[in-house]
Amino acid sequence: MTRRGYPSDVDDDTYLFLLPYLLLSRTDARQRRYPIRDVLNALLWMARAGAQWAYLPNDFPPAETVRQQAHRWFEAECFQNAAHDLRLLSRVEKARSGEPTAIIIDSRTLQSTPESGHRAGFDGAKKRKGTKVHLAVDTLGHLLAVLTTPANEQDRAQVFDLCLEVQEATGVAVEVAFADQGYTGEQTALQATEAGVELVVVKRPEASKGFILLPRRWVVERSFAWLSRFRRLGRDLERLPSTLVGFHFLATCVLLCNKLKPLFA
Repeated sequence: MTRRGYPSDVDDDTYLFLLPYLLLSRTDARQRRYPIRDVLNALLWMARAGAQWAYLPNDFPPAETVRQQAHRWFEAECFQNAAHDLRLLSRVEKARSGEPTAIIIDSRTLQSTPESGHRAGFDGAKKRKGTKVHLAVDTLGHLLAVLTTPANEQDRAQVFDLCLEVQEATGVAVEVAFADQGYTGEQTALQATEAGVELVVVKRPEASKGFILLPRRWVVERSFAWLSRFRRLGRDLERLPSTLVGFHFLATCVLLCNKLKPLFA
C-alpha cells in the first residue's frame, strides 16, 4: 500500500525489532491479505489519535481487519512480551540489573464511554464513573503489570493480584513495593507479603498542603503522564478490559523503542 507517512508510523529499526513478536502465523499465510507493517501502523495511529475504528483513514487496511488483528495480538500478549525484553535492554543500558527488586504501584480512573459503560463503576473520590487502571512500574518507570477494575473497587483490594503479576513478569525478583496512603492497612500489607513483597506506604508530611514531591511515588505518576500522550488511553474506549491492557503495553513498547533507538542502529 503506497501512502504518505504519519507521525505515528514505526521506523525500520523499530519494526524489525517488533516483528518477531507479532508473527502469529507465517508471513506467506493465505489469510494474510495486508502487510503486518501496514496493520501495525494503523494500530499505532489508533493509539495516538484515539479515534473510533470506523474513522481509520482509508489509506490503511480496513478498520475491521486492523481491529481483529489487534485483538489477536492483545490476547497472545505480544506487546507484553516485547515490553518485557525492551525493559531488560533499558535497565541494562542504565547499568541496572535485568530484573527490578523494587516497584511503585498506583491507580488512575478513566472516564467511561458507551462502549465501556457496562463494566464501569463510580469513583467517589474522583466523582467520576469509569474504570480504574492499576499500574506497577519499576524505579525507572518501566511498566511491569496492568490491572483494570470498575472504578468503585478499592486500590488496596488489588495489591495481591498486582504483585502476583509483577512476580510472574520478573521471575519473583521483586522484594519491595512503594505505594500511597490509599494502600494503608494490615490486611493489604499481609496480602502483599503473601505474594513475596513488602509493602511500604509513603505518606505525606503532617499538616502539609498543596503539591509535594514524595520519594518514589512520583515515578509512577510520571509513567501515567507518559502513557497519557496516547489519546486512546485518555478514556476507557474499549468493550473488553483486555483491549485496554493491550493498548497500555503497546504504548509502552513505542515509548521504550523511541528511548532505545541508538541501540537499534
